[in-house]
Order: sequence, then structure tokens, then C-alpha cells
Amino acid sequence: MEPTPPGQLPYTEDDVAEAAARLRAICSQLPDVTERVSHGAITFFVRGKRSVAYLTDDHHGDGRLALVCAAAPGVQAELLSVEPARFFRPPYVGHRGWIGVRLDVELDWDEVAAIVEDAYRCVAPPTLLRRLDARDA
Repeated sequence: MEPTPPGQLPYTEDDVAEAAARLRAICSQLPDVTERVSHGAITFFVRGKRSVAYLTDDHHGDGRLALVCAAAPGVQAELLSVEPARFFRPPYVGHRGWIGVRLDVELDWDEVAAIVEDAYRCVAPPTLLRRLDARDA
């Protein structure tokens, strides 16, 4: 894939800031999730150790604003077959079943929140999952 020429992205810096703010709000609702920059990307961790998700902005010139997150076995293949314009196999972690979710297309932030919660459920320890379930009950 050829890198996207500067100034030709399908989104703006304001879109990046809004996506980061929305992801922070979503992740702040999950038990023991922290944020820090890792490998140049805003990344959300469970207990500061296990990655749940990260935000990419034109990663290696791919021209996408995207969320990359953990997914349960089989989810990546299903999403790629159903909606390849919205979901993609991300570099570096795609071989582990992680998914890429385009944030620079029409999207539903409630759906993004559900995707992030599913990612959290893939990596969080059982004690934190019980806390999440108790909160949702």
C-alpha cells in the first residue's frame, strides 16, 4: 500500500482529537484501565500491563484513523467478511486475531464502546471481569 500523501487524509486533526476523547471516555468506564503512549499511539492498558486497544492515526501512511483492539477467536474473520470497508486486519497484531476498526467513516460510538468492552473481556483478569459484570447488573 502506498503511503497517503500529506494533506490528503479523509479526516482532520480535530477528528483525531475527538476520537481520542471518546475513546478515553469509553475506557475510563472499565475497571483498572490506564492510558499511556506506546509505540507512538495512545494505548489503553489493563492494570498498566496488558493492551486492550490503541488509536492509530495514518499508521505508516495507511490513511486511516482507527481503533486497534483485541478480539475473541473468530471475530476478526467474521467482521472482515461482513464489513471489509469498516474493519481490517491490523499490522503487528492481526495475526493474533486483533481487529482494526475504522473511525474515519460513518460510525456508531455505542458500537465502538461495545467493541472496546469486548476487547477488555479478552484481556482482563477474572476479578476485573466480575467487577465489570457487577457494574452492568
